[in-house]
Amino acid sequence: MEQLGGSDQLAAASRGDLKHAGLHEEAIHAVLHPDLAQLEKDLKWLSEPTHDLLTWENEQFPALLRNIPSPPAALFVDGDPDILWHPQVAVIGSRNPTAGGKDNARDFSGELTRRGMTVTSGLAAGIDSISHAAALDTGGTTVAVMGTGLDRIYPASSRNLAERIRAKGVLVSEFALGTGAKRSNFPARNRIISGLSLGVLVIEAGLRSGTLITARLAGNQGRDVFALPGSIHNPMAKGCHRLIRDGARLIESVEEIMQELAPMAGQLAAELQKQIDFGEESPMSLPLENKPEDPQVEQDPDYQVLWSCLGFDPKPIDTIIEQSGLTARAVSAMLLLLELRGKVEVHSGGAYSRKTRG
Repeated sequence: MEQLGGSDQLAAASRGDLKHAGLHEEAIHAVLHPDLAQLEKDLKWLSEPTHDLLTWENEQFPALLRNIPSPPAALFVDGDPDILWHPQVAVIGSRNPTAGGKDNARDFSGELTRRGMTVTSGLAAGIDSISHAAALDTGGTTVAVMGTGLDRIYPASSRNLAERIRAKGVLVSEFALGTGAKRSNFPARNRIISGLSLGVLVIEAGLRSGTLITARLAGNQGRDVFALPGSIHNPMAKGCHRLIRDGARLIESVEEIMQELAPMAGQLAAELQKQIDFGEESPMSLPLENKPEDPQVEQDPDYQVLWSCLGFDPKPIDTIIEQSGLTARAVSAMLLLLELRGKVEVHSGGAYSRKTRG
């Protein structure tokens, strides 16, 4: 796509052009002889109101994911695509967690949600599903990255949870509709989980756990990796201990995670600013600790509208969006900036208020 000038040019390219662009024979054949039945199936699926396909060229394609090594060319989306621009923390771990691991997944996911984060995971049994559910139970949002087509929920035990996520979060996959659960799909899925997120929190993992693959991918993508320590007698803690020995940050509270993620959150906010066209002069282009004192709150009319909608009592973000008349992405960007500057406070369920000065 980059060499040929875009997806339209890719679809219209000749065999020679495709070969010169570096495609192997199987890929060349797929471009020149598309599966028309599959295309028809995809188009029918995309006609549904909550279904989208975000290509590399789409402005809604998540900025953090765009910048990882080997990003997906497109994402199938079921739910609200704007949630993919929310600041996210991946919460992952064992499919067979201990009782303590389950409690930690609920507690950390719930608190991350209360602090304004979206919880991202892979819809697998165990820590993944518990984390998704805890985010929803707290009134927040969650992103489920699937290793199948979005019409194939895996595992089957997660079907009810997937329905909840469709309503209050978003399901995403780079795999075409009809793609089943193949072992090779899940490492590819894992790079998207970490690529969408500011950081990755590992709750529990055995030494042979696929969770460790996601943690390694996160490190390669420049993401912070956090691990919860556990008992030396707990086999589900051994993977976390290995990650800590290899450089992951040992954490015991959500506060520690939030402090570490502030710089990356600032980068995400800067990308959001570009998307909603706040102008060329962006305070986030400066180091976080040296930003001028909220020039956009003083000068930008959108910030003034948003600020006028905020009081000292918590207000749900949906209400702020409705009252301000601004887009969900614009509101997310501005609230994130104001939170980083200590101007607003996040409450349970993702509600916001002006922060009271002590």
